[in-house]
Amino acid sequence: MIFGLFRKNKRNQPIVDRQYAALTSGARNPSFYSDLGVPDTVMGRFEMLSVVMILFFRRTARSGVSGQELAQEIIDAFFQDIDHSIRELGVGDTSVPKRMKKLAGMFYGRLEAYAAALDARDQEGLARALARNIHPDVTPADPMMDLAKWMIFAEGELAALDEDDVARGAVAVPAPQK
Repeated sequence: MIFGLFRKNKRNQPIVDRQYAALTSGARNPSFYSDLGVPDTVMGRFEMLSVVMILFFRRTARSGVSGQELAQEIIDAFFQDIDHSIRELGVGDTSVPKRMKKLAGMFYGRLEAYAAALDARDQEGLARALARNIHPDVTPADPMMDLAKWMIFAEGELAALDEDDVARGAVAVPAPQK
């Protein structure tokens, strides 16, 4: 039946759960908040999780069908997690869709800005984009230079991963080194 094409593959759920847990754990590494200038706030954690997800999606974009399917299920889990978090913060049911639309727009805007800088391997441009999003009230991009350097390094590490690691949900972002 044609409608079966649009159903999630339930056999992938343990892989999706494992991969999403690894990515969120990577984004929660205390070094990002203590050493690389990301504020340890709700929005700071959203920013860091967005960075990790963007790196993951850029890696899976070069994968085969299984990696791209996994990426779609991870993005679904990411937005479900955001929805759940918004509700836990006490946002009313009628306001959730509006907030979700805004956060999704923020995420995809970051994806575009960071991707352009990562494609060019432009550390300074990436630092400026990060600073605009993470520290909008601070003019110089210097506070985000170390995070930009880490992102470029992490993307290289993720690119070197074997496709089997991606398909098994065994992708982990490297810990920041300061």
